[in-house]
Amino acid sequence: MKQNQKRKSRAIVISFVILILSLLLAGGIYFHADEWIEDKFAAKESTPKEPVAEEVVETVKIQEEAPEEEIKDTTIVLTGDVELSEYVQRNYDAGGINGVVGDSLLKELQSADILEINNEFCFSERGEKAPDKQYTFRVHPSYVSLLTDMGVDVCGLANNHVLDYGKDALSDTFTTLSNAQIEYTGAGVSHDDASKLVVKEVNGKKYGFLAASRVIPVGSWNVDSSQPGVFTCYDTTALCNSIAAAKQQVDYLFVCVHWGVEHTDELTDYQVANGHAYIDAGADAVIGAHPHVLQGMEYYNGKPIFYSLGNFIFNENISSTMAVKIKVTPSGEISYSILPAYATGAKTQMAEGDKNASILSYMQSLSPTVFVGSEGEIGDASYVP
Repeated sequence: MKQNQKRKSRAIVISFVILILSLLLAGGIYFHADEWIEDKFAAKESTPKEPVAEEVVETVKIQEEAPEEEIKDTTIVLTGDVELSEYVQRNYDAGGINGVVGDSLLKELQSADILEINNEFCFSERGEKAPDKQYTFRVHPSYVSLLTDMGVDVCGLANNHVLDYGKDALSDTFTTLSNAQIEYTGAGVSHDDASKLVVKEVNGKKYGFLAASRVIPVGSWNVDSSQPGVFTCYDTTALCNSIAAAKQQVDYLFVCVHWGVEHTDELTDYQVANGHAYIDAGADAVIGAHPHVLQGMEYYNGKPIFYSLGNFIFNENISSTMAVKIKVTPSGEISYSILPAYATGAKTQMAEGDKNASILSYMQSLSPTVFVGSEGEIGDASYVP
């Protein structure tokens, strides 16, 4: 009996212990399960939803390598005397630049990378007319727009008219051109300023421009005598020194000189001698003005000298004139041609047909050392390739 009671008591204790352990185990499992469920829901809520997949049409762009920019020929055009007479101003007022320059010629001027003119007047409303001078030229500063419309980049001011109305008018000319972003050389407020080198960089090459005059009416116009004034070359030393120094700074150098005798195609002895000196000093070309008519051309040591380009824009009628067109290839080869022109009714236009042929023939007759082609191209007649 006792043994049976002991077995029953032991069985009851064991059952009670198992019950207690089962309850504890069940509670632990529930606790961890609940914790696991909470963690899962929390993670689900904190994870951003994946975007709904959409059909995306992708455009594939084939990127070709951009070709290197082709370096083109550089074109420089230089003209002779420009004076905006009343006839010219009247045309400009009525029809703009197309009333002053013909279409085909204007295209040549505007398309040039650099256009240089001989500016033979002052831009001003001030000053007194020079005494004992037959012709004096002064233009209202507003007409500088004619030059910008034409495409002018550089003005040579070394001539016998920029001081027609005195120093104040010359100073106004500097201001007017500067405000129009047109560079100038040949006159200035000091010797250094008047003889300064104008440099234009195009297609990786530097082009320089100098201007000087061997024609002034009185000594006081010389910048070395009085300022502002004109850079003169009665003595070639200063200009030759400027040329030599400038050549060290540029690839090509063009020197514009006011010289010679008016209204004749005959050259003076000093024009030839001085022109040669400027080439020897380093000029790539010498371009002359002042005679108001065309004079001959010469090749000296392989470089051209244009002794006078005549009047380009000036009076009502100009029987014959020309501009010089210079072309430089990317490899550095340089060639020259002339653009024959004339003016009627104060409008300068390209010569065509018989007129063109006549001017080319005339220039050939004045230039025995130069070959003049039917298209205006020129070359050294003594050179045999």
